[in-house]
Amino acid sequence: MTDEANARHTEKMRKIKAARDKMMATKTEEKGLIMVHTGPGKGKSSSGFGMIMRCIAHGMPCAVVQFIKGGRDVGERAFLRERFADECRFFVSGEGFTWETQDRERDIAAAQRGWEIAKEQILDPEIQFVLLDEINIALRYDYLDIDEVVDFLLSQKPAMTHVCLTGRNAKPELIEAADLVTEMTLIKHPFRDGVKAQQGVEF
Repeated sequence: MTDEANARHTEKMRKIKAARDKMMATKTEEKGLIMVHTGPGKGKSSSGFGMIMRCIAHGMPCAVVQFIKGGRDVGERAFLRERFADECRFFVSGEGFTWETQDRERDIAAAQRGWEIAKEQILDPEIQFVLLDEINIALRYDYLDIDEVVDFLLSQKPAMTHVCLTGRNAKPELIEAADLVTEMTLIKHPFRDGVKAQQGVEF
């Protein structure tokens, strides 16, 4: 890079930094966020568990309530329960995906047990972050009442507690209530080419 090109780059970055600093100076509010990770693409739960790792690193007590896919031995559960049980509480309310249990009443009962646990964790003053993994699936199938969930999050969640809800097909009411919504977009997936779910990638 020539001296002239380097000087142009430096000046451009200086202007960007000045604009960024000015914008950041206006962002002063702190609040507990309602976050939704949805969409057909992979990475919704993975992102939620990434935030759990951040919380542990920052000394923020946290909790996971896992809906629907509780029947599978997933790496995140083993990791957190075996190595970070004091920092992160981990609850499993599901018995597996709905096509595995084939018992709607059991699925509803499991989801409702999970929601009761979730409310307890969210209301606990010691807990600062709660991940409700795959709760959107339970909401999609009406195992839980969307109005009750949204009302609780908006009216009873402590002001500084963060809650992340994952799962595809998030309901419009939840999206409207959330502070942050991320949609994972499916572009390519190896499952379509006959590759099965693999340890360390999917679970």
